[in-house]
Formats: sequence, C-alpha cells, structure tokens
Amino acid sequence: MPIHKVLGTETEFGITVQNQHDFNPVLASSTVINSYAGGRARIQWSFDEESPGRDARGFGLEDTYSGELETGLVNVVLTNGARLYVDHAHPEYSTPECYDPDEAALYDKAGEVVMAQAVASARRLMPDGQRMFIHKNNSDGKGNTYGAHENFLLARDLPFSEVVHHFTGYLVSRQILTGSGKVGSENGRPEVPFQITQRADFFEEEVGLETTLKRPIINTRDEPHAESSLYRRLHVIIGDATMSETQTFLKLGGAAVILSAIEAGQLPDALQLADPVREVWRTSHDVTLKHRLTMADGRTMTAIEMQWQYLEWAAKHVRSADLGEIYDEVLAVWEGLLTDLETDVMKTADRLDWVAKYRLLKGYVDRDGLAWDVPKLRLLDLQFHDVDPDRGLYYRLLRSGHVKRRYTDQQVLAAVSTPPERTRAYFRGRCVEKYGSSLVAANWDSLVFDTGEEALKRVPMMEPLRGTAALVGGLIDDSQNAAELVRALGGADE
Repeated sequence: MPIHKVLGTETEFGITVQNQHDFNPVLASSTVINSYAGGRARIQWSFDEESPGRDARGFGLEDTYSGELETGLVNVVLTNGARLYVDHAHPEYSTPECYDPDEAALYDKAGEVVMAQAVASARRLMPDGQRMFIHKNNSDGKGNTYGAHENFLLARDLPFSEVVHHFTGYLVSRQILTGSGKVGSENGRPEVPFQITQRADFFEEEVGLETTLKRPIINTRDEPHAESSLYRRLHVIIGDATMSETQTFLKLGGAAVILSAIEAGQLPDALQLADPVREVWRTSHDVTLKHRLTMADGRTMTAIEMQWQYLEWAAKHVRSADLGEIYDEVLAVWEGLLTDLETDVMKTADRLDWVAKYRLLKGYVDRDGLAWDVPKLRLLDLQFHDVDPDRGLYYRLLRSGHVKRRYTDQQVLAAVSTPPERTRAYFRGRCVEKYGSSLVAANWDSLVFDTGEEALKRVPMMEPLRGTAALVGGLIDDSQNAAELVRALGGADE
C-alpha cells in the first residue's frame, strides 16, 4: 500500500558579487546566511545519524560522510521549520517537511523571500561599489551546475528496482513541464541557441549515488531522515529550480502521485528508454517538443506523448486511492499544460518558466536581430532568476500579470515565519521560535536541548507525520521553557 507522500525541496542558490576581484563564494554564502534577520536559531547541525554513503541498492559505506560536513559550520534553523545553510559554495534553503505538494510549493516560494531578505541585509555590510546578487537558477554558464532537489517519503518495502524501472522515463519526459530554460548548452553537449532545462547537460548516468559528479537520473542515496525500517527518502536531483508557483506545484505533485502509484503497483507498464541519459539532453535541446525518444522496445514517443500516458495512469490511481482534492488539482494542472503544449507552446508562458523566458528572450532576438550567443541574452537569462523583487525579470512578469499565481503575498510571508502544521516541521519550528536559546543541535529527525541539567536532552522525531500542531501544539503553548516541554513529552533520550 502507498504511504502518505511527505515531501520538500532543497535549493542551492547561485551567488555572485559585483566588483569584488577576490570573490570567494563560500565566504559570500556564509555572509548571506549570517545576515538573515528573520526568526531563526543558529545551532549546530548534527550529523550523528546521517549516512550519505549508504546506497539504496544495498551497498555503500554507511558510516562515511561526504563533503557536506562543512555545511555544519554555517547553519541556521528557521521558525518555519526550514534549514538555511552553506552547502559547498552556495547558500541553500531546505524547506520544512510538507504534507502535500501545495504546501511544499508554498514553502519553496518562501525560500525566495528568505534569500531576498538575507541578501538585502548582506548588502548593507559591503563596501561602496560592490553588490551581491542571489539567483534561483542551476547553472552559471561557465560549466558549473548546482542543485534543486526534491525529496519524497517512500515505503521501505518498495523494492528500489521498481523505482528505477518505472520512474526513469517519467523523470526524463517531465522536463518539458519542469524546466526553467537556458541560453546555450554546456558540458560538451551539442550547441543549441536555447534549451528547456538548466540541468540536462550535466547528467551522465542512469543510476548512481553521486550528486555533484557524474550525476545520475535516479539517485540512490539511502538516507531516510526517519525510521529506517519503515521508510526511505527518494532524493530526486534531476530537475530545475522553478520560479513559477504553478510549475513547482506540478513538479512536486506529479512526482508524488506517480511514486504513490508505483508503491501501489498501479503502473501496468514501464516506459523504458533505450538510452535514458542521451534522451535527457536531447529532450531538453528541442524547444519544439517534436523530438521522439527511442524506447527500449524500438518504438518512439514524444515527451508529450509519454506524459499523457503517465497522466492517464496517475488519474486512475488518484481515483482508486482517494488521495484527496489536492491531487485532483495536480491532474487538472497537468492536463491543462499538456493540452496547451500540444496546440501552442507559447500558451504555457503564464505557467512554465522555460516558456516565459523563451518568449521574453525571443522577443529581443526578433526585435533587435540578436544572435542567441550575445552577452545581453545571457545576462537577461540570469536576471530572470534574481530573487530581488525589484530586479528579477520573473517578478516583473508577475507584476504585469503575465504569470499565474497560486499564493498571495500574505500567504508566502506567513510561510516565511510559521511552520506547516501537519508534519514534524511544526514541532521544530515552534521550538526554534519559543526555545531557541535552549537548542544545542538539530537534524531532520531530532532536536537536542540544554535544559539546565547535567546531560543534554535529545528529542527524537522519527515519524514525519508526528510532531504536528494537533499533537504537540498544546504542550508547546503550555510549556514556558525547554525543561517543561521535555517533561511534558515524557522525557527524552540523552
């Protein structure tokens, strides 16, 4: 049986400083994180139970840490339950655990506001003539890419081979719905004027553990951040950071419902590709959407045709599993976009980043007779993703009514400071807000308090759907300090 799809995103933001000859991205990223003035607690991130070397295929080095150890040096946990930190050379925002794709897309959008506020504060510390910029994108145009990852709770008893078997074709074909667009190509791929996604050129394996080298379509990191005997966390690394609220909603919702259908055994067939890695960049390079992907059985299908098939299967599963009204909305958005992409790609510019950007840049090309490789277009490409609402081209399209919204400004601002109420993120966020001075360390599945006693108190949070407002809201309201809270919870492991 499928389990409820708790989900969230992790976004590494691009960072640069204008007129700083000795620019150091790690130092700049640290400055941004430390400058954030919103509700937060700067505490140690605990790596005690993290195992990035463990592989879902049944092998790997379970006790080996990756380069992520350095991220504990600059780490903030926010009152909305999110994590804000330095990951390698980028500021990263990881949403709190969310109950459904609507909530996850909202908290993903809140991350843009958090970064915009942080960079605005950081700028005040900089010398005259220098200015810092933060972009929600995935490629610097110089051969470097950085991630926009999605996380989904899966049942441990689902064989990982089933994920690979059924989910690969979905991820490759969904690029037409999840790309944010990019001028040119990179990583030795064939030259193109413009392509659908920012990340496609950098994927080189079908299945693998890495996230920064030889990136795989299916990532096998087995780090559940929950009770490992019951759950696994699927770490999806093939996807763009998206500005469009509608697009982020579908990106998360479509994947969640397909994964639920895989768990339920409701996908009658697998659309297996003959060469998935090659089809990733070939699909991205064709903005006409006419490229036909070659299947393992020799037939060919366009990405739109593949997505129609996945939508049909998803719809049957949603009806039979009664997943709730929000997934009916996912299906409606999915169908509407596929219908419009079939008839006229430009009809989707109000919902898909890559089409909005393509229409904008093509307007300059046609009006001024520009070549696609001129610096001006690359600059506009980058500016599309600027999180500064006064500079970002996406925000200008938003203000002019060219982009559809799902959320009001008030909803987004509320998500910046308050946690989701239906997952354990509520407990984390409320504790940061009320007991921040007593928090010593945290990770996704525990909090460590200094209650004034000789030993620190660790509160485990192994169930993603516990620690909710309904379960612990009253306890937090009634507990004046961390010591009272721990006692009210019935004690905690040291």
